[in-house]
Amino acid sequence: MTPDIVLHQVFAGLTSGAIYASLAVALVMVWRSTHHLNFAQGEMAMFSTYVALALIESGLGYWSAFFLTLVLSLGVSMVIERVIVAPISRAQPLASVIVFVALLSIFHSLASWLFTPVLREFPSPFPAGALPGFPYLNGHAAGVVALTLVELAAVALFFRFTRLGLALRAVAQNPQSSLLVGIPAGRMLALGWGLAGMVGAVAGLMIAPIVYLDPNMMAGVLLYGFAASLLGGIDNPWGAAAGGLIVGLLDALVGAWLVGPELKLSFALAIIVAVLLVRPAGLFGRATVIRV
Repeated sequence: MTPDIVLHQVFAGLTSGAIYASLAVALVMVWRSTHHLNFAQGEMAMFSTYVALALIESGLGYWSAFFLTLVLSLGVSMVIERVIVAPISRAQPLASVIVFVALLSIFHSLASWLFTPVLREFPSPFPAGALPGFPYLNGHAAGVVALTLVELAAVALFFRFTRLGLALRAVAQNPQSSLLVGIPAGRMLALGWGLAGMVGAVAGLMIAPIVYLDPNMMAGVLLYGFAASLLGGIDNPWGAAAGGLIVGLLDALVGAWLVGPELKLSFALAIIVAVLLVRPAGLFGRATVIRV
């Protein structure tokens, strides 16, 4: 095993980890706002990617289609929260699981029906080929890492320095008290879902040029996103982002060589089981103690 091969694997793992980080942050945002695990997050991202491709093929430029897709993802996710998720907020956990699995099936079926299940190429906005003087990253991989860092910085600034971000944090921590001080908790929860839809859509748009676009492309990525969010801490978005990078590196260095491509998804499941057994709160999460 030469140093060049190791470095190639490390940077490939960082690229994958950046995508896992985006999806993990989206999962954590949904969890913090509604305490539900959105099993349809990957399919929603996949559907958003198909919408972006349709906009590009209609003649829109890549970045115009990119930002319009994010706006549409925001709106659709907010509608889903108000129409489907909010009515089951007090339902039994099994009911919410069934609803999210149904959402997953709906988006998957809609994508297959509207866009056909044929593998399709998705354009990359970044230059092809390796970076000049740095053969370990190609243009798209470098763009994915850079865009993920910009996205995470924007999310951090939004939650820390804007009134809407502070209101969202307040509602996530204590919805009842937020209502008492005049914060519209329902609208804030819908906005949290919308932002999660946007962040998840970025993951879909970034991975599509790597794996090709088809209705099944996010199935494995969602599993890695769950592993990343649990490893970093399901209640900590920045921990989830770090978890995504860690999972990407582990998959590239350990999963690829010791496990093999045939069992890659089993490696993600092994991470989930190990975290739940050893440290359920995750590396950067906080254990919640309830006095009874």
